[in-house]
Amino acid sequence: MRFLSERRLDDGVLEREFLLGEIPGTLWTPGPGPAPLVLMAHNNGLPKADPRLVARARYTAARGYTVATIDAAGCGDRPRSAAAEQARADLRGALRAGEPVDELFESLIGPLVENAAPEWRTTLDALLELPRIGGPVAYSGGWAALGIRLAVTEPRIVAAGFFAGGYVPRAQREEARRVTVPLLFLLQWDDEGNPRQRALDLFDAFGSEEKTLHANLGGHTGTPWFELEDGCRFLDRHLK
Repeated sequence: MRFLSERRLDDGVLEREFLLGEIPGTLWTPGPGPAPLVLMAHNNGLPKADPRLVARARYTAARGYTVATIDAAGCGDRPRSAAAEQARADLRGALRAGEPVDELFESLIGPLVENAAPEWRTTLDALLELPRIGGPVAYSGGWAALGIRLAVTEPRIVAAGFFAGGYVPRAQREEARRVTVPLLFLLQWDDEGNPRQRALDLFDAFGSEEKTLHANLGGHTGTPWFELEDGCRFLDRHLK
């Protein structure tokens, strides 16, 4: 892992850009002492520099957590495959025409998850070798499909927070039954792009003995600010 830049934010958090092979990432560390690690991913290929992700990461780091995010394969500014670009074009066309889109989402999101999960595990290996990062580890992010895959395959993750705002492929809906870590699930009740019943069915499918659903009125980007604070209280219970 090679650090490319660093800057100290007003609240004392150190923000550093890094490169791990071909994987670009950002790491936020709260101070000189050891801190639990939170992996934070945005939804379905959006960049690690997305303002909403950066705001959540900085807030969480200021609350005493090391936070890391990456642009995994096919995400952010990294090269897109011809198949993914065609799937995106087909999806845009179907949405404009009001046609069914589930199979198009499957062809786009499924491969993204398959390619991204190994790079997140590689990143986790490298992060845990750094000083003052020793776990425990949580996943927190809008990309629920990726979080489900990691929660099932990565035993170092002990808690997870998901946002029910993106399409979850059938494979990850089945894998949800194998998720057993404590879970916080955020749902926007009027999310125009995510059928409410599908999100509720996904929550019901999770195998976790401790799982909490927070549902708020509003559309996709209307998650109330106080959910950041509630999310950190959830992390406090399971990582500190």
